[in-house]
Amino acid sequence: MPTQVDYAPQDALLVVDMQNDFCEGGALAVEGGAALVPGINAEIMKARKAGAMVFASRDWHPVDHVSFEHRGGEWPPHCVQDTPGAAFHPGLAVPSDVIRVSKATAFDADAYSAFDGTGLGNYLREKTIKRVIVCGLAMDVCVQATAKDAHKEGFEVLLLAELTEPVAPEARDNCTRELQDIGIEVQA
Repeated sequence: MPTQVDYAPQDALLVVDMQNDFCEGGALAVEGGAALVPGINAEIMKARKAGAMVFASRDWHPVDHVSFEHRGGEWPPHCVQDTPGAAFHPGLAVPSDVIRVSKATAFDADAYSAFDGTGLGNYLREKTIKRVIVCGLAMDVCVQATAKDAHKEGFEVLLLAELTEPVAPEARDNCTRELQDIGIEVQA
């Protein structure tokens, strides 16, 4: 079912971490991740046609990242820079003008949000963006952190709930409620 977003030039569509390692068959696969690709592709096309900016964030970890279990972190190695697992899902339409935002690139610091240490908030303000539309993976981890940080940065935020999946399916309602409670619009 297509979303009902009317994009405008002061909008930014932010596709969060649609990478191979987060889709089926990946190191940290989210069930239903790959199924989001056609809907996200449609949003990318709609946003670009309306003159909105499009961003794609990605985990871009060094080989020995602090979040990995062997370093005391909570995750298996995933999205290691320049590996197939870190690449965007092969079905994702990421045109050359889509701005890629790499996060968690330092050895000693993790980052769940596309705003954490990337300068994205200032860049969006420079481009006079008012609203950030968020989708991607995973709802209860990086999508939630990104939406919250976009809100903290002062942007109007819309989460496309049909175009995100949580790591833990039972977390969906909690995430939705938590985001709505702080003033983020969640489109079901």
